[in-house]
Amino acid sequence: MKLSSPEFEHNGHIPKKFTCQGDDISPALIVEDIPEGARTLALVVDDPDAPMGTWVHWVVYNISPAMSRIKEDSIPGIQVMNNFGRIEYGGPCPPSGTHRYFFKVYALDTELSLKENSRKKDLEKAMEGRILGKAELIGLYKKQ
Repeated sequence: MKLSSPEFEHNGHIPKKFTCQGDDISPALIVEDIPEGARTLALVVDDPDAPMGTWVHWVVYNISPAMSRIKEDSIPGIQVMNNFGRIEYGGPCPPSGTHRYFFKVYALDTELSLKENSRKKDLEKAMEGRILGKAELIGLYKKQ
């Protein structure tokens, strides 16, 4: 699998538009080489450089594998709670320095059913033994 964005290169800088200092909307993403047999995709965006541990920015599951292009500022599947306490995308907003933002997409062999107040850890548990493939895109951001 491969994950890319027309908005930034792997290990490149995320444009301000997609951060808390801009429009705070999700960037467009392109998923390629999805494994045969994938029934759904899941997407996790997090920041392992956050001072208090990995900060979760966005979690979406039950994305159709036919959706190889996730449009900018869209909701491609079912969202769960992020660390901002919201069920939506929350863009990069590091307190200081340059942080890495990991966009991770998973191809799954099933649809998932999570409770309404689920979080990333609940998705990870539900995905155990169901992952057919994974791809990752890293973007960088530093407040200006």
